[in-house]
Amino acid sequence: MEHFSSPKTLLIMAGGLGSRYQGLKQVDGITSDGATVLEFSMYDAIAAGFAKIVIIINSHLPVSYLARLTDIATRKKFELHLVSQTIDKLIPEEFSYLLQERQKPWGTAHAILCAKETIQEPFVVINADDYYGKLAFIEMAEYINKGHIQQNQFAMVAYPVSATLSENGAVSRGICTLSNEGYLEQVIERTKIAREGNTIVFIEKGEKEIIASDALVSMNFWGFHPTVFEDLEKAFHAFLKAVPEPTSEIYIPTEVQGLIDSKSVKVKVLHTSDRWHGITYPEDKEQLVGFISECVENQLYPSNLWE
Repeated sequence: MEHFSSPKTLLIMAGGLGSRYQGLKQVDGITSDGATVLEFSMYDAIAAGFAKIVIIINSHLPVSYLARLTDIATRKKFELHLVSQTIDKLIPEEFSYLLQERQKPWGTAHAILCAKETIQEPFVVINADDYYGKLAFIEMAEYINKGHIQQNQFAMVAYPVSATLSENGAVSRGICTLSNEGYLEQVIERTKIAREGNTIVFIEKGEKEIIASDALVSMNFWGFHPTVFEDLEKAFHAFLKAVPEPTSEIYIPTEVQGLIDSKSVKVKVLHTSDRWHGITYPEDKEQLVGFISECVENQLYPSNLWE
């Protein structure tokens, strides 16, 4: 059986508004030809056999940048869908009163739900402003090709915490607990994680605790079956029913944890030895630019990504 042809989609969440980073990091070019972080994810996904890409966008993204993406898709012959995450999208009439106070998007679970009409096959969800490395896409593509992503079995790619830190400040990470068979049991959000000398620590209730450098963390790289849309829809309606605060959001890790706890799904944890790079702080961009130009020198990427 030829595995490689299994249909799979990459869903990129580019609809959020980063608070700590000044500016729209989704469209911040990191190469001389203006390629952004999400374009490197697109490039790596296409190389791994993904033929369809869906990008969740907001009204703040420049039209010129969306035109650039459309042009790339036309030239490179992959299917591209740009889906808007608006505040009123998928809000049932009975909850429309909640829109009066609302100013920001509803969160990552709602972002994924916005793509419900566009995706009918197994798909991968990532953040637009994170660089995940080639291996993550290859691992997940292989897992999908073997038919392992099913209604009751999802997957995620986890990174050793040591490969995800910023030199410019503390970060928050979801530390994963795994079963003996390598399935996700729990993701515990830890804040203020940083390197201190040769150890990695986090601060909890004012106390410093050490984390093993190979402890696995979730960086929002998920592999889902399209049935997840039904789960998310139910969860979103329950969230709205509870009359959330105007700034409350509904998050993917929380909803996945709920599905694990209710034994509705198992989530296989795939590993990568690649280094993750993200832009939490403005200074992180310099390091990312340096890292990417090193990759180009080592011929992991062409000097002009889409030539």
